[in-house]
Amino acid sequence: MISVVIPCYNEEEVLPQLFARLGAAAETWGEEYEILLVDDGSRDATWQLILEQHARDERWRGISFSRNFGQQVAVSAGIQYARGCAVILMDADLQDPPEQIESLIAAWKKGYEVVYAVRATRKENIAKRAAFRTFYQMLHSLAEIDIPLDSGLFSLMDRRVVNVLKAMPERNRFVPGLRSWAGFRQIGIEFDRGARAAGEVKNTLSRLTNLALDGMISFSTLPLRMATYLGFAVAFAAFLGAAFTLVKRIFVDWFAKMGFPFVQGFSSLFIGMLFLGGVQLICLGILGEYLGRIYEEVKGRPLWTIRETAGLEMDVPK
Repeated sequence: MISVVIPCYNEEEVLPQLFARLGAAAETWGEEYEILLVDDGSRDATWQLILEQHARDERWRGISFSRNFGQQVAVSAGIQYARGCAVILMDADLQDPPEQIESLIAAWKKGYEVVYAVRATRKENIAKRAAFRTFYQMLHSLAEIDIPLDSGLFSLMDRRVVNVLKAMPERNRFVPGLRSWAGFRQIGIEFDRGARAAGEVKNTLSRLTNLALDGMISFSTLPLRMATYLGFAVAFAAFLGAAFTLVKRIFVDWFAKMGFPFVQGFSSLFIGMLFLGGVQLICLGILGEYLGRIYEEVKGRPLWTIRETAGLEMDVPK
């Protein structure tokens, strides 16, 4: 069986197109399949449309969260309840073309346990494309594992990989990073990412920023090391500044002839205090990001709460 997991948040405008295109694509796979739609606390008619689609075709199943928990949690819930030998992850907005899934399945049948789609082109505006490019470059540079560039949610994972992800208890989840961390045989397939089929973009700047922070902090301790290196650099600069001031005070006349007279004042002291204070706050902020995530982990709350399901057996353990 092939399982397709799709997180949905206020997607009533695009769901009819998704049902039609994904349904038509699924009939070409030649495999038994299920489509698992995870309603992430939508405030529109998303859940009603999912229920209607389930009534028409029981292979379309649904989970409705009690509130909005975020895309990565919705994807994790879908992974938890998916039953297929292979699990495909994709967005609901049809920027990930359902017609491309056949090539993911073909690569899986050749023996690859993870097949991820690499975005060759994007239809977003220049600013958004630049932001995504910067994020993936930074993540690729900082992460202690190899996370492919421009590979987002759209992917296929073998059941063995899915079981590894299900065993991961962490709360601040970045699924593409977890997918890379799991290992196994992986391959990327390029595709052209289209524009959103309908509705409004759900990934706001704040959501994307939080996702970027989760991705970088979850898979790298380099920011902590950078804070240490920055502290040493500032301390060294302060030592050089103190040594220069002492020498300048001893050889006042010589420096005066060079055009560097000794001038008493508070400007240098004030600037130095501001600089050191800024460095300290940056380091505290980095520590706070890691500490906040540790705090979220130790509370041990459920990742999600389910309000209602469609065609799903609730005895599957979380």
